[in-house]
Amino acid sequence: MKSPNPTAPRWMRHVLLAAGIYNVLWGAFAVIFPTAIFRWLEMPPPNYPQLWQCIGMIVGVYGLGYAIAAFDPARHWPIVLVGLLGKILGPLGMVQALWTKELPCGFALNCLTNDLIWWVPFALILKYAWDQFQNESGAEPLPDLPTLLAEALTGGGESLLEMSRRCPVLVVFLRHSGCTFCREALADLSRQRARIEESGARLALVHMGSRESFAEFAGGYGLADVAAVSDPQRRLYRGMGLRRGKLSQLLGWSVWWRGAKSFFSGHRAGLLEGDGTQMPGAFLLHEGRVVRSFLHRTAADRPDYVDLSRLPAAP
Repeated sequence: MKSPNPTAPRWMRHVLLAAGIYNVLWGAFAVIFPTAIFRWLEMPPPNYPQLWQCIGMIVGVYGLGYAIAAFDPARHWPIVLVGLLGKILGPLGMVQALWTKELPCGFALNCLTNDLIWWVPFALILKYAWDQFQNESGAEPLPDLPTLLAEALTGGGESLLEMSRRCPVLVVFLRHSGCTFCREALADLSRQRARIEESGARLALVHMGSRESFAEFAGGYGLADVAAVSDPQRRLYRGMGLRRGKLSQLLGWSVWWRGAKSFFSGHRAGLLEGDGTQMPGAFLLHEGRVVRSFLHRTAADRPDYVDLSRLPAAP
């Protein structure tokens, strides 16, 4: 088993271990004494105690999951997420049962210890896991930019470094191919390509899909012949300073509004191919250096590619 993540706050591991022990003990009690809680509350025992024992078994198995998650809370966030969802939905069902008076108020004490007290710590653990994911903690170190550009090979075998030494290259980093903004960007590039090339720059695309699938995808926009680099590991994205987006950058109100406009303009969403949280960007490369750049503040930003493709005036 993997050793505990040294970057995870100690209290998170303690909380998950406590949740695991509690669940195992509660589940074992429900299995061994299926009618005890009903006798204490002076309720009629269930006709089929095996069902209550089954619930105890499920709760106990969750406890094992929490204990495993304690070794690395960020890595095992799905266990915490599923647990939190159960701890939210369970009390909602209890409220309905109390409202209809199908269960006595004393039975709701189960929700206090089984569910409610875990809401805040589980939510904080999930936030921590999201921050770790967004900041790419533990990601492999990257070489310098010239090395990354030399390693970034197009389908024709030419590197972005070589291309930039021949002429300026407008390199557009796309979001995943199912994103409506990725499709909108390709449509914009298709319309602006002639003007981009008139400025003396070549166009290159960086994506996270396979070469074959992207060639077919780009072909739908008349860009099948444009130099393209497949970067599924997102090494070049990270090397150029393009990070995973925050929730506000990916799902903010302005993003939803622009997304709706783009969708109804004909840029339909598709299947996810790549990291759905990756932010896009565009860079003008010349002689192996970045001379102009556009870093998206949100996934919905729409750069002027023609203006970006022009070399800045000499000082």
